[in-house]
Amino acid sequence: MATRRIPADHGLTARMFITGLLLVLLYAAVGGLLFALHASIAIVIVIPLALAFAQYWFSDKIALWGMHGRVVTPEQAPELHGIVDRLCALADMDKPRVAIADVDMPNAFATGRNPRNAVVCATRGIIRRLDEPELEAVLAHELSHVAHRDVAVMTIASFLGMVAGLVTRLMFYAGLFGGYGDERNDNAIGIEMAIMVVSAAVYAISFLLTMALSRYRELAADRSGAILIGRPSLLASALVKVSGDMARIPTRDLRSAQHFNSFYFAPALSRGSGGSSLFSTHPSLQRRLDQLARLESELHGS
Repeated sequence: MATRRIPADHGLTARMFITGLLLVLLYAAVGGLLFALHASIAIVIVIPLALAFAQYWFSDKIALWGMHGRVVTPEQAPELHGIVDRLCALADMDKPRVAIADVDMPNAFATGRNPRNAVVCATRGIIRRLDEPELEAVLAHELSHVAHRDVAVMTIASFLGMVAGLVTRLMFYAGLFGGYGDERNDNAIGIEMAIMVVSAAVYAISFLLTMALSRYRELAADRSGAILIGRPSLLASALVKVSGDMARIPTRDLRSAQHFNSFYFAPALSRGSGGSSLFSTHPSLQRRLDQLARLESELHGS
């Protein structure tokens, strides 16, 4: 079988670096502010670092647990393993662990701190609804995430913003319950209000940066996955099916899965278009289909 290595996406690499750098600088600014307000080093550095390490190291286990997934053997899921084996041989990459999520929502995701510890997971719903070539296209998309190493970056990026907001709120509550000692006066109240405003601003900035990166990485994975299988139209077909069937899933079930939208092949709940796209984890369906149509034309000259 001729190999088609998944190439590095330099646009994605640059965006991951810039997003990570901006979030680190943002967190450093928050840390400096809190130190100026006499925050404990444990609150600003030790506890966040410990939590970040746990989030990074156990990201695959956390994601599988949250999405009701379990690792399966080739004997338990021979068809799914067969697809992943073919794609990994085609891409000349190490095979990740393969998992199945016991939910009816049609979706798939990849997780793990690096390619050696990656997991590619498909839900029961997507396995049941897609033809094998379409499922292969979806898994090619997920393997592209593994090859691009963007899963770990997304995990850390989303966590940095969350922690920065959390520590500012901790300082707010510390002041609220007398953390400023006998000097709790108008000045202390002003400090508390400033911390609350900083917390909201930090969360908003980090959230927008992470969402922008999330949307681009989905386009990058669509592009690489479609080129890997040589049939962008198959990935487009899978996208249309999954997006259409998602509308038939009970809203309650979709809301329970919405927290993991950044990792899904297709969002559990779409925020629509227009200005709300700023807050979306994925580009619009039309934008993804347009990119795949251009790729189909380029690859097959039609």
